[in-house]
Amino acid sequence: MNVAHTLLRHAFTLGLALSANLALATGQYALTLYDEPPKYPADFTHFDYVNPDAPKGGTLRIADIGGFDSLNPWVDKGVPAAQVQYIYDTLMVQSLDEPMTEYGLVAERAEKAPDNTWVRFYLRPQARFQDGHPLRAEDVTFTFDTLIKYGAPFWRSYWADVQRVEVENPLQVVFYFKNGNNRELPMIIGQLPVLPKHFWQGKDFARASLDVPLGSGPYRVASVQAGRSLRLERDANYWAKDLPVNRGQYNFDAIVADVYRDAGVAIEALKAGAIDWRQEMVAKNWASAYDTPALREGKLIKEEIPNGSPNGMQGFAFNQRRSLFQDVRVREALSLMLDFEWTNRQLFNNAYVRASSYFSNSELAATGLPDADELKLLEPLRGKIPDRVFSEPYRNPVSDGSGVIRDQQRRAYQLLQEAGWKVADDRMTDANGKPVSIEFLVAFPEYERILLPYKRNLKDLGIDLVLRRVDASQYVNRMRARDFDMAITSLPQSPSPGNEQRNYFTSDAADRPGTQNVMGLKDPAVDQLVDGLINAGSRKSLITHARALDRVLLWNFVLIPNWTSATWRVAYWNRLQHPGRPPKYDIGLMTWWARPGATELPHPAADAAAEGAR
Repeated sequence: MNVAHTLLRHAFTLGLALSANLALATGQYALTLYDEPPKYPADFTHFDYVNPDAPKGGTLRIADIGGFDSLNPWVDKGVPAAQVQYIYDTLMVQSLDEPMTEYGLVAERAEKAPDNTWVRFYLRPQARFQDGHPLRAEDVTFTFDTLIKYGAPFWRSYWADVQRVEVENPLQVVFYFKNGNNRELPMIIGQLPVLPKHFWQGKDFARASLDVPLGSGPYRVASVQAGRSLRLERDANYWAKDLPVNRGQYNFDAIVADVYRDAGVAIEALKAGAIDWRQEMVAKNWASAYDTPALREGKLIKEEIPNGSPNGMQGFAFNQRRSLFQDVRVREALSLMLDFEWTNRQLFNNAYVRASSYFSNSELAATGLPDADELKLLEPLRGKIPDRVFSEPYRNPVSDGSGVIRDQQRRAYQLLQEAGWKVADDRMTDANGKPVSIEFLVAFPEYERILLPYKRNLKDLGIDLVLRRVDASQYVNRMRARDFDMAITSLPQSPSPGNEQRNYFTSDAADRPGTQNVMGLKDPAVDQLVDGLINAGSRKSLITHARALDRVLLWNFVLIPNWTSATWRVAYWNRLQHPGRPPKYDIGLMTWWARPGATELPHPAADAAAEGAR
């Protein structure tokens, strides 16, 4: 090679390097929804909610209720192990003490178009998968294309506004959008988990499988016993372990998820020492199930951690694909028959408040009557949404807690009559004269005690409620196939709701199996409000759209609201510790650590409890 050729090559290489540096200079180390300044500066060393000096070591043993039969969480088949998420890295990572801010992980920086029609990510050169293979832009495009083509329906809905993806160079990838209306979309793309193209070539991505996957994250799959346990081990060579977004996190050397049949046996396993940590969702259990000598001695700890995140909505969902539930008067009547006050006193030790919003525990929840800004959104929909949106604040029915709900029963009976239902031979019949029998699909026995009082109340109206309990795998498959009349559903919310609302409430999602629109809600007015929320141009506009959507959903009685709490309830052995300042919007389990010198090995009773629970 002559000198001129060599100089030309060096000049070209230097030009590429300078171009890359200039590009990096124009990018951002963090993305925020409305371009407001992020909480943490560019030179931050760790998040405030971690202990940056947390010791590494120990094993975290947790329960997997119901079991898993797949290590592929990206497809709509099988029951994936939840903990497998820890083997994957994303382009960016959301902080847990800001409503919606993402900081660079795989991507060192990101650059948004001024008109929000594209986002470019600059990948870290040191990023690599757990087999040492470098992580590059082609892996990002492979992930996106593969999940769109073979992944669960959620991904196609979540990324519906992405037009195309282009690799600009090995460390640079750009996503082009169909329009610039969706301010959240750059951040949604930042949540993209990056899968290894070289690993998946020649494999069937679309199937559920227990084959050990390859990731780039802090943990790797060490062993899997089908139907029994999954063991993850911290990757000592994790490429991103010293990044500010990871400092003080992923402190356990190993995470073991053991399978238990139901929550009851998992509690016994915790008390026996077979598992270390458990989040309790049942108020009765929290009140009485953990009373052991270890609790009284301070070895087992019960703690309520403040939850600053919107609680979303949990409720008894009506499958509106069934003709039985297509009349809003029927849905309202059935909603009146849930006696929350009695249930809360007798079954929950008054531990809950009734959920009255799809955005509970946040400024996004609708209250009172619509204000002027909401009316600008709602007035054009008058006649297409319930009239009571404009005239009445939504309120759940309230009983005296005695278990007698005659006023609610009378109103429910009146609504059913208006819908063409009537009683014949002591049985309620629908508008077609068919005796009404409703199947309620459940997966866990603890729900049955909650549903039995509701079943009795419906019986007083001549309606037969059949509780159909199936195992976890059957439950997942029947819910995906929409093969149910009623079921419990949960619609979690973030402080900045966005594209996931399409997956919850839109007509398009109702027609696709596997989405979270289990209600089968198909309402053009709701579709319009969801689009408006996603395209909101400011935080104030987002709040207004969320409140307007909230009102319409509530007055359509798409489900029967359940209950909520402003704390996370956690029971754990004192060998575990957590930062004194927990994150505002998450329970932050990966910020916990094992106390140095604390024993890990369960005593013989724990071994017996663990074995007997499977």
